[in-house]
Amino acid sequence: MTLHLTDDFLYLPDQALEALNIPPSQIADAIETALIAKSEGRLHVTPKSALMPGGGRYMMSTLAIGDEGLTVLKTVAVCPDNPGRNLPAINGAIMILDAETGLLKAVLGANWITAHRTAALSAVAARRMASLDAQTIGFIGCGVQAHSHLTAFRDFLPLKRVLACGRGAANRDALCERAERDGLEAVVASAEETIKQSDIVVTSVTLDYTITPFLDVSWMKPNAFAAITDLCIPWMPETIRSFSTIVVDDMEQERSAEKPMVARDTINGDLTDLVTGKVAQTQGPSAFAFRGIALGDYAASVLALGRAEALGAGQRVAADAMDTGR
Repeated sequence: MTLHLTDDFLYLPDQALEALNIPPSQIADAIETALIAKSEGRLHVTPKSALMPGGGRYMMSTLAIGDEGLTVLKTVAVCPDNPGRNLPAINGAIMILDAETGLLKAVLGANWITAHRTAALSAVAARRMASLDAQTIGFIGCGVQAHSHLTAFRDFLPLKRVLACGRGAANRDALCERAERDGLEAVVASAEETIKQSDIVVTSVTLDYTITPFLDVSWMKPNAFAAITDLCIPWMPETIRSFSTIVVDDMEQERSAEKPMVARDTINGDLTDLVTGKVAQTQGPSAFAFRGIALGDYAASVLALGRAEALGAGQRVAADAMDTGR
């Protein structure tokens, strides 16, 4: 990309990002490209920073710089009381800077990127770890991540049936209604029924360590795949070793985490290892357990910015328009 030498920047809120209509497969492809770049030293990332200050809130940030000449910084807050305020539970922003000049190039909404890069990370893992003829997908947690994962997995799997398990009836019903609109059979089920009947399992419960684990790996089909987006909080720790293969998003990040998702000796490698062919998967249920990584945010954001610039999307903001006297 060309050097950014002016004080103006492009503003792309979540609605503008959604309107770009980027297929899930393209986001997954961009993440795979970024993983290769990282393995070759062309993309530099820091471990995700996260705080849980109380009240169920979860704050996080990611930072990455790549050979496209861009620096991407994302910060997001999960605020569980927001639905009662008629606000999304997840909010944040992404800044894209010119890596040579340090000038602000774009500001993006974080909700669309977060939802779709998370599902795309799962898709990258599932392309290699899941059965590609999977027909039944089960969701433990039926919020934003359930919808984005359903979109991503339908993009490359012959899904026919959705099982929905969640505490909120409104979210369960909305997921089932959406699935039925997409031509899929949709059923509300218990946690055990969901795990036992699914070829693909996606867990995305609230990030709250006070939750008593209630999912047993032994319930899974012999070759089922689990995409675990919730730090493994709902999975019974004593059953984790029943996974034949466990991949995390980034080993360095996992080693630096205050609270590990799983015991270190159960981890077979990270997503870069998987994409570069360094993980040998064995027979049995497998899992991709992840916190979310800067690389995913970087890849999705750079892809979205390039698409927006090509289409002339978004709002150009001049620096002098932000002066207090104007």
